[in-house]
Amino acid sequence: MPLECDERGDFVLDPALLCARLSLTEAELRRRMRLGQVTSQVEIGIGDDEGLSRLTVRSGSAVWRAVVDRTNEVVEEERIDL
Repeated sequence: MPLECDERGDFVLDPALLCARLSLTEAELRRRMRLGQVTSQVEIGIGDDEGLSRLTVRSGSAVWRAVVDRTNEVVEEERIDL
């Protein structure tokens, strides 16, 4: 599954993808985003992980992590409930 990037190179995630991964409805995702309850982080790989990026999206106790390669293809993903 490839992810899209905007003109600056930032990842742009489909809301339907996030809803499915975080077990939220679209309305609940929008509400949480308005309240600042959805956070994201991108880590760029170095050394053995060069060319990979790790995306982490959190909302409440749900965490979705994805490892993305140079072609923006998700090569690994996991869902964690804290």
